[in-house]
Amino acid sequence: MEPIKISLKDYILSGGGANGESYDHREDPSVMLKLYFPGKIQQPLDEMLLARKVYDLGIPTPEPGEYVVTEDGRYGIRFRRIVGKKSYSRATADEPGKVGQFASDFAKMCIQLHKTRVSPDDFENVKHRYFRLLEENPFFSATEKDKLGRFIDDTPDEETAVHGDLQYSNAIFVGDKRYFIDLGDFCWGNHLFDIAMVYLCCCLSDEAFIQETFHMPKSLSTCFWHEFAPVYFGQDRPIKDIEEEIAPYAGLKTLIIERDTKRPMQEFREVLKPIIG
Repeated sequence: MEPIKISLKDYILSGGGANGESYDHREDPSVMLKLYFPGKIQQPLDEMLLARKVYDLGIPTPEPGEYVVTEDGRYGIRFRRIVGKKSYSRATADEPGKVGQFASDFAKMCIQLHKTRVSPDDFENVKHRYFRLLEENPFFSATEKDKLGRFIDDTPDEETAVHGDLQYSNAIFVGDKRYFIDLGDFCWGNHLFDIAMVYLCCCLSDEAFIQETFHMPKSLSTCFWHEFAPVYFGQDRPIKDIEEEIAPYAGLKTLIIERDTKRPMQEFREVLKPIIG
């Protein structure tokens, strides 16, 4: 696919991240640009094509944009901003009295997401992703990797959608419209790999991280989880049973975090003790 040539003179820098920068259009507030750092050509194209496939599944996500290149050879994606949107984490932080409503809305979105059937030929299996992360991880011993690998392998497959980074900051709403965003890790497989991220963000992360990332005290994020879990898993299931089942999958998220931080994360490894001893 040939990228559309654009000029950065039409855009204003608005933020940055690990892979690139974001820009707002100078004249049209509904247009945003996600521009990758120099040298990254395939990544924005892959992200755009993946976003299109996810959108075509009927999953509520903003319509994918256009593959673009600037005069200085940087590649990215131009897309339409959801004007007036707010994430469920920001909404909860701003209106803590509505935590039950926001958690319930988000849980219902997740239920529908995990009912969406996908073709295994079109996306990666979440288990394969974790096998790859496990193989690349330098901080677990060979014995620990063997035990973790068997745990992953023993998890039943489900041919349904997995967001891949299911934080309550990655679901937004405006009016009666709801959308998932940041689906660059979208895949298919068991829903527990996905819900584990909700639990990790709400309950396993420390106070400072939750305050900085989600703009709320940990007591409020924990409350969000306690409102979310009964809606997602059913009112009759004890929260303790839910957390015992999901905790090891939350612990597996340390493979992603350790890849990015390049150090072992003992606070998340604690819940892996039943597996690795």
